Amino acid sequence: MGRACLLTGVPGVGKTSLLREILAECGRSAGGFFTVEVRQSGERVGFDVVTLTGEVATLARVGLRSPYRVGKYGVEVGSLERVGVPALSMALGSCDIVVCDEIGRMELESIAFREAMNAALTSSKLVLGTIMLAPHPWADWVKAQPQVMVVNLHRGNRQQVKQFVLEWLGP
Repeated sequence: MGRACLLTGVPGVGKTSLLREILAECGRSAGGFFTVEVRQSGERVGFDVVTLTGEVATLARVGLRSPYRVGKYGVEVGSLERVGVPALSMALGSCDIVVCDEIGRMELESIAFREAMNAALTSSKLVLGTIMLAPHPWADWVKAQPQVMVVNLHRGNRQQVKQFVLEWLGP
């Protein structure tokens, strides 16, 4: 079995929610970050990076002026590099599990993020995260690494995936 387990699946299937449940139940130290939707009046207007220690930074917003764009969102690469990348590095140094939610198009705009993820994936630490389902050259390279297990989550296998990942993480 690999040292990295990355959940994939269609948007909205519950990858992030399942990661949170697994981390709450596994009893091991974890560090890293989640990518969280930001909504106003019920409409998604962007995403934040939220570390497991509670630090929050803007990742993307509708209307954000940035040279980095993903769909209707301007991406704030500097925030990811100031908050998310150090959270990954901290986890590498002091936690059992490095958490990255997610390896997606916005995050992949950052070279520093890619370097931090490569360091995590080539370390002896367990890496737990999510990765985009759609094709992307760097994400596809990650998925093909021998130490990486990619688990496809869908509505019908949530409990089985949860049990599998908890057993993989061990005591």
